[in-house]
Amino acid sequence: MPATEITPPPAHEAATEEQAQLERLCSGGSGRAGGTAIRDLMERLGDKWTLLVVGMLEAGPVRYSDLKRLVPGISQRMLTLTLKKLERDGLVSRRSYPEIPPRVEYALTELGGTLIPPVLAFAGWASEHASAIERNRELYDARQR
Repeated sequence: MPATEITPPPAHEAATEEQAQLERLCSGGSGRAGGTAIRDLMERLGDKWTLLVVGMLEAGPVRYSDLKRLVPGISQRMLTLTLKKLERDGLVSRRSYPEIPPRVEYALTELGGTLIPPVLAFAGWASEHASAIERNRELYDARQR
């Protein structure tokens, strides 16, 4: 099979403002204040469960048992770990009630609430482009055989 030559896109003389901003955010820097902190948060927010949990908390406080039911496929262990990480980051608050049986509710903090617009934007993008991405995966997989 002959090799296919790939032509790179034309180079732009100046980076767009968005590209420049992304480069500033992701560039090194000293300690946690630089790109490391950004990458750490992106890793946390990009895991399998975080955005789903945040989305389920948008409407207000949710009991642990209800949250487990609302997030399809999440195990008890993963829900607990995800909530602890979000609580540690100050994105979620935990409130326990001295009742029998015990009741624990989770809610977004003010900071956590600021995640809702980008989460909804990402979910909308994913929904809009899911079929195209699936087609691309199928084409890629067929070329790999």
